[in-house]
Amino acid sequence: MKPFICGLDAALRLIGGKWKPLILFFLARQPMRYGELKRSIEGVSDKMLIQQLKEMEYHGLVSRTDHGEVPPRVDYALTPLGKSLSQTLVPLCEWGEQHQGAIAEALADPA
Repeated sequence: MKPFICGLDAALRLIGGKWKPLILFFLARQPMRYGELKRSIEGVSDKMLIQQLKEMEYHGLVSRTDHGEVPPRVDYALTPLGKSLSQTLVPLCEWGEQHQGAIAEALADPA
């Protein structure tokens, strides 16, 4: 593994990509079953959500509880490390809320 350039580099290696910050956002509110999480994150495929959850579990951000029931019931929750990381996203969420109009304008198709 390459050494980290800085703390931001270290954090981004854990949450890099489109879906991991959203997973953190929704699981910070409450533990969720897979289906609830999938419905909350518009546009994510099953394959990608499963992959991202497995990576986040491997990296110690998410815990997976299989209740051993039929039909299967699996809950996902943030670990203490995941909770602490999710708190760092709160200012970013607030900034996004405050600047949604400007962001939409900046991302608008110029054509």
